[in-house]
Amino acid sequence: MKKTYFGTDGIRGRVGADPITAEFMLRVGHALGRVLRERNDGHADVLIGKDTRISGYMFESALEAGLVSAGASAHLLGPMPTPAVAWLTRRLRATASLVISASHNPYYDNGVKFFNAEGEKLSDEIELAIERSLAEPMQTVASEQIGKATRVRDGAPRYEAFCSASVNALDLRGRRIVLDCAHGATYQIAPRLFADLGADIIVIGAAPDGFNINADCGATHPQALQRAVLAERADLGIAFDGDGDRVQLIDQDGTLVDGDDIIYILARDLHGQGKLKGPVVGTIMTNFGIERAIGQLGVPFLRAKVGDRYVLQMLKEKGGVLGGEASGHVLCLDRTTTGDGILTALLVLEVLQRTRSTLAQACAGVSRVPQVTLNVPVAGTAAPVLDDGNVQRVFAELQRRLHGRGRVVLRASGTEPLIRITVEGEDDAEVRTLAAELGDAVKSASAPGNRS
Repeated sequence: MKKTYFGTDGIRGRVGADPITAEFMLRVGHALGRVLRERNDGHADVLIGKDTRISGYMFESALEAGLVSAGASAHLLGPMPTPAVAWLTRRLRATASLVISASHNPYYDNGVKFFNAEGEKLSDEIELAIERSLAEPMQTVASEQIGKATRVRDGAPRYEAFCSASVNALDLRGRRIVLDCAHGATYQIAPRLFADLGADIIVIGAAPDGFNINADCGATHPQALQRAVLAERADLGIAFDGDGDRVQLIDQDGTLVDGDDIIYILARDLHGQGKLKGPVVGTIMTNFGIERAIGQLGVPFLRAKVGDRYVLQMLKEKGGVLGGEASGHVLCLDRTTTGDGILTALLVLEVLQRTRSTLAQACAGVSRVPQVTLNVPVAGTAAPVLDDGNVQRVFAELQRRLHGRGRVVLRASGTEPLIRITVEGEDDAEVRTLAAELGDAVKSASAPGNRS
């Protein structure tokens, strides 16, 4: 059975457009509650967290009503980073959890991320069961079976204590750090936590108004943080995305240190301590320079499809503990079950403290190859454009020209109406030219009436 609503990371889209409506969220809550109760002897406790989007209030109420109408209990966490919700799911022994968020997308998008009792993304089986339940009529349970709704008051301090305990030797006194919270879900927790660890912090992107999440700030727009690090003469900068599962770092000279670099830093440190298990897992988008540098450590490197769920799946299959994406979604399975921007940043800082190094020094073993990524908007579904005859001809020609010395990746975004083109090779000018060539073919194919 093909999924109708679930993408690579839950359900996501434009607020007000099908299916991201209050009515649909009511039905999602009811469908999830029904599926969970059927599989848990009539019992279901579900945590609900959210980021700072204006639509989060509306969807929180709708999901809560849907859950309790199906006989499940809803426990509201309020604004909370996605990884905190995943961790609290295990800690509070909940049956499942929901996060109302569109992650790094603009405020006018929203959606729902789902976690099981282990704090991991739902299996395909459960997602399909929810979709089957969505196709059935809603039927409120008898009054004596209606679930309860409560508010969790101590979620944030519990999560902060977990993060601190994960790096119990970390002392940030004397470090000047700029935090960019993307006006998102980390805006309260991150400043408090880093200050408690002794850092001299400067905070930007921590005044959410419901509309400014990810707007020219955060992990997807690190330029603001780069400027702040230089202006404040900070030791480094840390940028989270809207729901806190991604992180990007900025060195003291303003240089961006992305998820690929972070994976290398952590892999080298864990390997040096004899604590790295299994292979490191990246994606088809990971820069070849990272693969080469990790290989030089004597550590196997594997590539999964784009999406943290696929990285997680491969890590579990191969017995690995470390993987992720250049976007800053890093999985440290020896610590937690999902990408965690705050925890990842703390782990890197712990490495820097132990090795008495800067970010630049920690990345010194990496020599990247030139890589260009283009995002081409498409109207409707991406499949017809990807299957277009001319697009396929240009794609095949580029693969032929770069064979043995570079890579070409052509794929649809799993979260936005975009086709992503990535070209990688030894010559920067050639890479840019070839990426533009394939980009022109995709633009032509996506224009109305031009699909062959």
